[in-house]
Amino acid sequence: MTGYIAGALGVAVAITFALRALPFAVRSRLRQSALLDSIGKWMPLGAVVILAMYALSSIDVLGSGHGIPQIAGVAATVGVHLWRRNAALSIVAGTVVCVVLQNWVV
Repeated sequence: MTGYIAGALGVAVAITFALRALPFAVRSRLRQSALLDSIGKWMPLGAVVILAMYALSSIDVLGSGHGIPQIAGVAATVGVHLWRRNAALSIVAGTVVCVVLQNWVV
């Protein structure tokens, strides 16, 4: 039994180490990759769009607030980002607007 656990643990450690070390081993090849450069430019935007669509898809427009706090939060986030071009400030502003409207107004 102990040998089985030690073997399983050894395999898990080896796989984890290999997966962590692999990007450093192939770094020189990846540095010249146009595909990886393109993914690096578009992936953050894609992740934000997917998260925003997921969050907005759960809005209950037939509920008491009719989705106004969430939509106002998104509008505040976009407005502050266009105004200041600061992602952290935009996220905080949109969150504050949404939470305030959700808890104290609607």
